[in-house]
Parts: sequence; C-alpha cells; structure tokens
Amino acid sequence: MPGLNVDWHLGGLPLHSPTLSGDSKLRTLSWNNHTAPASVNGWILPEEDVEDEMETFQANGNDAAANGYRAAERQTMDRKSSPPMMPAFMTSAPGKVIVYGEHAVVYGKAAMAAAIALRSYLLVTALSKSQRTITLRFPDIDMEHTWKIDELPWSIFSQPSKKKYYYDLVDKLDPELVEAMQPHLSIMSPKASPEDRKIHQNAASAFLYLFLSLGSRNFPGCVYTLRSTIPIGAGLGSSASISVCLSSAILLQLRTLSGPHTDQPREEADLQIERINRWAFVGEMCIHGNPSGVDNTVATGGKAVVFKRGDYSGPPTVTPLRNFPELPLLLVNTRQSRSTSTEVAKVAALRNSQPAVVEPILEAINQITESAHQLISKSNFDAKDAGTVQTLGDLMKTNHGLLAALGVSHPKLERIREIVDTVGAGWTKLTGAGGGGSAITLLNSNASPSTLQRLEKALANEGFEKYETTLGGDGVGVLWPAILHNGSDDENGEDIDQEIFMDADGREGIERLVGVGVGALEKRDGWKFWSNAGGPHVNSDGKQEPISG
Repeated sequence: MPGLNVDWHLGGLPLHSPTLSGDSKLRTLSWNNHTAPASVNGWILPEEDVEDEMETFQANGNDAAANGYRAAERQTMDRKSSPPMMPAFMTSAPGKVIVYGEHAVVYGKAAMAAAIALRSYLLVTALSKSQRTITLRFPDIDMEHTWKIDELPWSIFSQPSKKKYYYDLVDKLDPELVEAMQPHLSIMSPKASPEDRKIHQNAASAFLYLFLSLGSRNFPGCVYTLRSTIPIGAGLGSSASISVCLSSAILLQLRTLSGPHTDQPREEADLQIERINRWAFVGEMCIHGNPSGVDNTVATGGKAVVFKRGDYSGPPTVTPLRNFPELPLLLVNTRQSRSTSTEVAKVAALRNSQPAVVEPILEAINQITESAHQLISKSNFDAKDAGTVQTLGDLMKTNHGLLAALGVSHPKLERIREIVDTVGAGWTKLTGAGGGGSAITLLNSNASPSTLQRLEKALANEGFEKYETTLGGDGVGVLWPAILHNGSDDENGEDIDQEIFMDADGREGIERLVGVGVGALEKRDGWKFWSNAGGPHVNSDGKQEPISG
C-alpha cells in the first residue's frame, strides 16, 4: 500500500511504523523515553542485514539513501556501548467455557463459547546483551528450561521456503521444523514423571515453534515466566490461554502490534487480534495436533463466540459476540479425570445405534445455542434484567439435561447440579466433553449471601474445587511496562519482577499481584485490551453497536 504511514503503539506508547513507499527517511524507535538503535524506515535491522540493505539501496540507484544509511549505522555503532533494554512487560489471556452446544458441534451444529476471568499471565524480562539465552519458566507445573539462542535450529527455520513472518497464515505445522526442535525438547525435565514431562514438552514446543518462526538469531536474551489461575486438564482452555500469551508477547517484542489504546480504530484493533490469534493457533497445533481453533479465538478476542464446523476439511465458522455480557459464574471442578475422545466416541456409538433418537437431541441442543444467540443479539438485550438471566439459565439447564440423555454426564456433575438446585443459587450444566471435568453455574442475581454461603459449604464438604469468576470478560491484554499500583505508597507503582512474580502464592496470590480485575479488585488501569479499543462496533445490519466490556 504505497504511501501508507501508520502510527503504531506499544502498550499505549507510540512507535512509528515505516512509510511503505520506498521512502529512505531514517528514524529511531523509542519506549519509555529511551531511544533504540537507528533503523531504516523505523525498523531495527539485524547487524548482518546492514550491508544487504545498503546494496539494495544502491541496486535501486538510491546512493543517497545508502550513504544516509551508513551515516546512521555509524551513529548506531557509537551508541552500542550501552544500548537500552526493553522494559519488563506482561501479557495475559483468559480461559474459556462452552456455554451451549457441547457434542452437537461435532455434527455440524452451533456451539457458544465464552471467556472466563480465570487467566494466564506471562512476564517477559530482557537480559543483558551478553546473556545469549532464553528461559521458559512455568512454576505452577514445576517446569523451567534454558536454551542457548545460538544453538537453536535457526538454519532450517530461516530457509526461504520455510521462513514465516508475522503476517503469514500458518494452518499446519512443518514436519521438518517440528523434527528440528526435538533434540531441544527431549532434554527437558529428565526427572519428571512421563505424564508431567509430556506436558512440559508440549508447552515448550509451542514456545519454541513461535520463537523460531517469528524471531531470529539476533533476538535478545529473555526470561519468559508463566503463571496461570486456570486448572489444567479441566477443559477450560488453559493451553490456548498460554499460547495467546506467548504469541502476543513475541509479536510485541517484534514491534508488529499496534495498541491497544482507547482511541484505536476498531478495524485496526481487530487486525491485531487476528494477528495474535493466528500465531496462537500455531501454538495450539504444537500442543494438540488438530485443534478446532475455538479456544484460542476466545482467549484472544474475549467475550464470546458462536462457532460451527460443517466440514472438517476447513476451519469453523466463528461469529464474535461483542455484546456478550459479563455475568457472575461459579465454576466447579469435579476433580474427576475424563477423556474427551472417550466421551465423543460414546455419543458417536449411540448416534449410530439410535439415530432416530439422537439426531433430535443434537438438533434440540443446536436450537438452544441459536436461541441464546438470538437473545443476546437483540438491540434491547439487557443482561441486568432478571427475566433475561432466567432465560439464559433455563437454556443452560435444558442443555445439561439433553447432554445427560446422551450419556456424557457423571455422578459428580449431577451431584453439583443437585446441590445448586437445592439451595436455589442458579442454573448448572456440565461444560466441555463431560464425563467429569467441570460444571458451570450461572448465578441468580437474587441469591442472598446466606444462600451462597450454604452453597459454598455444601460444595466444600463434598470435596469439589470452586472458582468464583465471571463469564464474557476481556481477551488478550498487555501491561507495558510491568508496573502496577497495588496499594503501594510509591506514586510510581510497583515493578513486577521475576522474584515477586514467582513468589506469588497460588491463584489468589497471582490475582492480588497482577490480576486484571477479578472479584473484589476493580479493573486495573495498567492493563489494556484490544477487545476494548476503538470506536463503535458495527453489526451485520451496518448499525453501530455500543462497546461493551
């Protein structure tokens, strides 16, 4: 797009993009009032690309530009003794639940998934220039590993036929690239159990594939520390949340994202969301092989989506629900392990043996999803109206009954539903594959404190793990730099460094320290979200919709 000149922002701090018209103007990049090495068209180039850049200018007959570049390079060399380091920053992304449509979605029906306030958090800390290593820490699963940057398989990842860029769409993994990573993954966590080692290697494979695909040998040394408040293996999208954190962090380091900021145009914010989502999907492929793409889509954009996959040879149809309300949600982990493939096979077998019975059930589940979608999409939709919440809750309860008829519930899930119904606290259904895992309860806004206390006591007495959260919250967020005002007397706020972050005690400690705003905490000003950016949304009829969230 010749002549296009765009102002990019990083965590609300302006960075200037290149003028895409062959213009040879030299600029510098800056953050927090620090100036980075001189660059061509606003982009910092690796040192080995310097001569290539000058040769390109000369080949195009632009000797003046080449001479100007040499002058800028000399200025850069003069500054190299003390280059500024990128400040520590954080990214965060939510988990998700299936609100309506489990199992029916396997057969081309609609399903609705929404973000929850349980989130993953990634702290990125730059190392000095002499420290040529990258470290991935995930203390919640006892994982930590360090790689030497120069020993990673750059040669194959940088081959012209395999090199990928931030704007590329990658819909499948390259087997040769996956194979090239294996020696660097196989040495991980030698003392861990086989099950834990697999989890560690899956998380590291997503990180390394993104790092090697998007980065270069000249990437600065960094420590990437992950913390998560999302239960792992409970069907709540924990891996997608982590993939979104990694994708957004690396893209931010490459300075290929603009925003988020409040005056950012909606279209531009959506482009950044799509860019993060594409690479998060690559991370999900590293972990799951053939993911649907729904989990990472919700974790990136937040709120909720309706998705439908009629043909498994292509991606699902995903419709964002930007006006999905934030609703109080109780999430209860049964602590009962389950296998998604087992539950899916169970429904398939029943459908094959009793098609006349099962097909109407699947279609009824589809109609529940569509009914909820239509209700939320109404121009006069009011999430605070008791009747509206009642309708959403009744749809959830009916959806659960149909899933139980398909045989994918579990005695523990039924016990949770019975407890909630007995105290009258709200409407409950299983979420995800069923057979264990988690249940979600849309809380009745009229439920008294004493009712909720009785519910909490009853669940605790039977050994269930309870999470009070919200449904339909923000997607991927950025804290740049990693400074928050946590009740500190220091007007400059509190730096979130590696030691403080690692020492945060459990889910509550993480949320108290860096949470985007859960429970008693108000939304923190430091965190910024692309889902909240820009002007009014436009619906399918071309009418403007108010921004929610």
